[in-house]
Parts: sequence; structure tokens; C-alpha cells
Amino acid sequence: MTLHIDNEQRRARLARRHGLAGPVPPGKGPEDVAADLVALHATDPATVHLSVAARLHAPLVANVEEALYERRSLLRMLGMRRTMFVVPVGFAGVVQAGATRAVAAEQRKHLLRHLAQTGVGDAAWLADVEESTYEALRRRGSATAAQLAADEPRLRTLMVLPQGSQYVTSRLLFLLAADGRIVRGRPLGSWISTQYAWSCLPDWLPEPMREPDPATARTELARAWLARYGPGTAADLKWWTGWTMTQTRAALRALEAVEAGLDGGETGYVLPGDTDPVEDPGPWVALLPGLDPTVMGFQSRHWYLGQHAPELFDRTGNAGPTVWAGGRIVGGWAQRPTGEVAVELLEEVPAATRRAIASAAGELAGWLGEARVTPRFRAPLERRLTETVTPTG
Repeated sequence: MTLHIDNEQRRARLARRHGLAGPVPPGKGPEDVAADLVALHATDPATVHLSVAARLHAPLVANVEEALYERRSLLRMLGMRRTMFVVPVGFAGVVQAGATRAVAAEQRKHLLRHLAQTGVGDAAWLADVEESTYEALRRRGSATAAQLAADEPRLRTLMVLPQGSQYVTSRLLFLLAADGRIVRGRPLGSWISTQYAWSCLPDWLPEPMREPDPATARTELARAWLARYGPGTAADLKWWTGWTMTQTRAALRALEAVEAGLDGGETGYVLPGDTDPVEDPGPWVALLPGLDPTVMGFQSRHWYLGQHAPELFDRTGNAGPTVWAGGRIVGGWAQRPTGEVAVELLEEVPAATRRAIASAAGELAGWLGEARVTPRFRAPLERRLTETVTPTG
């Protein structure tokens, strides 16, 4: 192994390929940002909009909603690691076959076990309720979970488990979504709402979703990740996809991925033909939202996160809002109840960088306007900034 890619080069690649540095190309839209990042994290609905805004430097809520709900060129779906993502519709079949199908099979086993433990039903009972629920949704065209439960009362069945009681509703709708049969449509409230109306996927998409075979899909998913996040380690790719290490290594072999030595002694991988250096984009800053794909793209984050994880991640590994400068995380931010976007730096940066960060915070506060965004997963620094009162006078 003779190729070595140091941390500075990794940061330059991330800046350019994730659209974080340099001018925004004319005509670039939400679909392009999603493709740049492979998929947008969507567990927190605000992340989708804030991630797009951070790359396009504009308040594009209406544009994102148009792509999701009018053009339907972006699709909100379950994907890698049982996580909600927004992906370009042309790539959805790869995600479904390469990641979501395995998630669906695993979750079906869990639900069947819980149904048996609680005496609710068996596989035949579950299949009957699934089909009844799907037909109810097909008849309505669009429906909330409550409306579907009114049509199919068995959705209200309560499973009393040692870890807590659960209604069948959310678990069954999860399965139908993971199986690629139903999709979350428009939110019931604003763009930061977590409640959605459901639709049947064949009725939602402009054309059928085409799925490759699972091995081909995993190869294509790995190709997309390496193109945007490489170099990364096999452990990074395994974590990001939720695959086994055997599946991860098979995908890397199929791509004939090139090994690269990384600072610290790890071995990373890049695509063939992607071994030349990337030009340093120069100074840049960005305020990225909680769960932003750039922050959550790797298992090993030391080369851009440093020692800041305890302040910027919650206890289960979910990233809060972060402040970036020149390819590294240097602090965090939060929106206060007043609408102010407050920043706290965790390390010293040059005066010019501080001014650029302050300008970015003002820009973000300006386009958020009356909206108030609280991350779904709250990190210590974000909580502290939200609770801090800025002295006046």
C-alpha cells in the first residue's frame, strides 16, 4: 500500500464533495444536495431542510417541500441502520434492496416474537392485519395512523411487554414502510412537524421503484458512499450501512476499491481513479444541523471532531448542531426561544473565522424567522446554549 491520504486531504474532499465550500453552482437544488450526500438524514424533519440550506445558503423550505411532495423527486424512506432518510427517487431502489429489505426482515422477526409473547397473534394474524391496513389506505388515498386505526381496529391492539407497552399501529406501519409498500407523505403541520399522512408507495411515485438484487445494490451503495465520503475505513462503511463485515468486504472487493493509508495508521478505501489529490478549497465555515449527513457519515470521527464528542453528541451517538471551520468541528450552536442563533466555540480560531461564523449564525437566524427548531436528539452544548440567557445592557 503506497497511497497515503492525510487528514488535510480528507477534509478538502469532504468540503468540496459535500458542497460546504466554494460558490453554489447556478441551478443547484435540493435533489443535488441529497445526491452529494448520498442521503439526507430525516429522523428529525428539520435536519432535511437545514442540511440543504447549509449547502445552498438560502431558505429553501418551499423548494424542498416541492421536491418531496409535488415533483416527488426526493423520497422519505427507511434506510441504513433502521434510520429515516430522504434520497433521490432514482436511488431509492438501491437503498431499499441494499439496506432496507434486511431491516424489514429483522423487524418482522421482532414483531412476530412480541405478538407471540403477548398472545396477540401469529404470522397469519399479522399478514391479515397488514393487508387490511394497506387496503384501507388504498381506498382513502392518504391517511393518518389514527384514520387507519379507525378503519382497522386491530391496529389499536396493545402489546404489554416487559420493556413497556406498545400499540400494534406504529410497528405495523413501520413494517409496511420498510417493505416498500407505503410512504410518509406531507407532514400534518409545518416543515418541522413529525406527524405525517401515509400513502401507498405505488400511488405516490411517478414510476415504479426498481430494485437491483441485494448484492448489486450493496455494491452500488458502497460506490456512492466512497465517491462522496472516501477515503473511509471498512468499519466506517459497515457502520454507515448497517451491514455485516462480510457484506462490507464483499462490496469493497466488487468495486476493486483502492487501499489508502490514513493518518493514525488506519486503512481507508477510495474508488479506482479517485486517488489524485483534491485542491484545498481555502477557508470556509458552516453551521450544520443535528444529525447532518457529513457529521454522521463515519464511525471514526477523530479527524474532524477531535475531542468534542461529549459536548456535541448525546449518549447514544446522535450528533447535535455543529460549527465547522476549514474541515473540522470547532463548536456547536443552538436556536434560543428568542430566535437568536447562539454559538459556542470549543477551541480557539482566528478572528476572521470568528467573524465568518458570526455572519453565518446571523444568516441562519434570519431565514429561520419565526420558526423555532429544537433538535430531536439534544446534545449537552445545545441544551446549555438554549438555557443560557444573554445579558443585556
